Amino acid sequence: MQDPKFIRNFCIIAHIDHGKSTLADRLIEETGSLANREMKDQVLDSMDIERERGITIKAQTASMHYKSLDGQIYQLNLIDTPGHVDFSYEVSRSLSACEGAIVVVDASQGVEAQTVANVNLANESGLTLIPVINKIDLPSADPDRVKGEIEEELAIEATEAVLTSAKSGIGITELLEAIVKRIPPPKDLRKEPLKALIFDSWFDSYLGAVSLIRVMSGELSLRDKMIMMSTGKKYEVLTMGKLTPKAVAVGTLSAGEVGFVSGSIKDIGDTRVGDTITLASNPCTEALAGFKPAKQMVFGGVFPIETDQFPILKESLEKLKLNDASLIFEPESSNALGFGFRVGFLGLLHMDIIQERLEREYNLDLIFTAPSVVYKVILNDGTVLLVENPAKLPEPGKFDHIDEPYVKLTVHTPEEFIGTIIKLLQDKRGIQKAIEYSSAKRVRIIYELPMNEMIFDFHDKLKSMSRGYASMDYEIIDYREGDLVKLEIMVNQNPVDALACIVHRDSSFFKGRILCKKLKESLDRHQFQIAIQAAIGAKVIARETISALRKDVTAKCYGGDISRKRKLLEKQKEGKKRMKQIGNVEIPQKAFMSILSLDEE
Repeated sequence: MQDPKFIRNFCIIAHIDHGKSTLADRLIEETGSLANREMKDQVLDSMDIERERGITIKAQTASMHYKSLDGQIYQLNLIDTPGHVDFSYEVSRSLSACEGAIVVVDASQGVEAQTVANVNLANESGLTLIPVINKIDLPSADPDRVKGEIEEELAIEATEAVLTSAKSGIGITELLEAIVKRIPPPKDLRKEPLKALIFDSWFDSYLGAVSLIRVMSGELSLRDKMIMMSTGKKYEVLTMGKLTPKAVAVGTLSAGEVGFVSGSIKDIGDTRVGDTITLASNPCTEALAGFKPAKQMVFGGVFPIETDQFPILKESLEKLKLNDASLIFEPESSNALGFGFRVGFLGLLHMDIIQERLEREYNLDLIFTAPSVVYKVILNDGTVLLVENPAKLPEPGKFDHIDEPYVKLTVHTPEEFIGTIIKLLQDKRGIQKAIEYSSAKRVRIIYELPMNEMIFDFHDKLKSMSRGYASMDYEIIDYREGDLVKLEIMVNQNPVDALACIVHRDSSFFKGRILCKKLKESLDRHQFQIAIQAAIGAKVIARETISALRKDVTAKCYGGDISRKRKLLEKQKEGKKRMKQIGNVEIPQKAFMSILSLDEE
């Protein structure tokens, strides 16, 4: 049994792309937790998508043994956290399992928006923070300037900041020494009843549902009967171990330690992230404070292209939900697309990742409809209706007004891009709150703007306008009344519910026109004419027409009487009329995606 005073539990927090995963690799390598042949770059990023995009999505752990310079052996538990704004709930649950955090800041780029947001979360959890300035070997590195930014923007004392280069291994020993000296050990609560916090879970086809836990008090051993406190269900502990980051079986986990446990739990919903595990033989009286449940802010429809894939889609979403506690979904049917699900995401990157995982890991062909935020519709009798699907918006006369969610957006950018970024924010109906200079060349812009304006291509535009240097972070502040209307798209008089969207009245004509134009480019020509219309209520505001494919029925008539040709053309016209009445227009996947890039013109 490990004495808690020689255990250190810590996480690494950083903005996306500041070298967090590389630093984790170096720590694992330096402590010899994996043999050289097992090492690879970004060893904690186990998903293909994480490695390709260079981002961390899931919190991972690595238990390492480090012999300090004074000869004492410490157990270091590193909990890796994601850096992107969409995954801040993953960060909050990783923080609750730690006593300290390493704050990584890029030596040339300095403090970015996401670093500020994550440091605030760490301060709320009362963690000890160690500032690390990484990439000091870059030609553009300026550690002294960055130390000033850390003190000014993060309010962390930076005189003892550790200078490292994760890529070339500079400063790794100094960092390990700082971890054992500055991060406090967990409290020695081995004699108390068992309390273990589940901070992650995943599904394994051999072991069932596996929980990643931090033991806060007491100890848990193989064959113990454990109770999940939120459901009261009991399970026998069949496997337990530590991740180094490869799985190593152990017989006991005691107070202060981090590891995984499973007990043939078949139902995914029984290992809730944030739940407390205790022992059936000596249960604790109250559960640990869990963390705030994740707030889904973006909703979209997911439909299988082949209708017989619906059961597979349902099963795949259930499996993903185990790995991702923030995913919610409910069945939905659409006239145009058949049966599918309405899925709630934390943000657009989250939606993108889930889409890619469904298509890759489960080989599904899917149609994703345009994302939408949650609106509050105030009905005439004063009741409030939450609407996340534009197709469910009541008729115009039945409600008084619509409230939309607003976010407080913080953009960190080099000074030269201020003009274009402010223009972008004004175009998105933003309200300027503050512009602050954090240093001579770095600016912080604070705006309030409707979330609806952010969910399409805002982040991509911000990155391209600033050549990738600007970073953003947002938090939901409140709901405000907006002059919003439902824009419906009709193909041959039939509304396509999957293409309906809620837009601001001022931009509805522009969006309707572009949408009709994009749809015209995406649809194939048929044997009959197709009318594409955008409408608000009964009023059509834009129209495009796809002309019919025309077969030359008079090709065989050369010379002779004109009336025979006319007869054939009349017959063709009659046939087309009939076709138009029963003709159903196929709408391809690319048409649903075209709505996402409305503002290209």
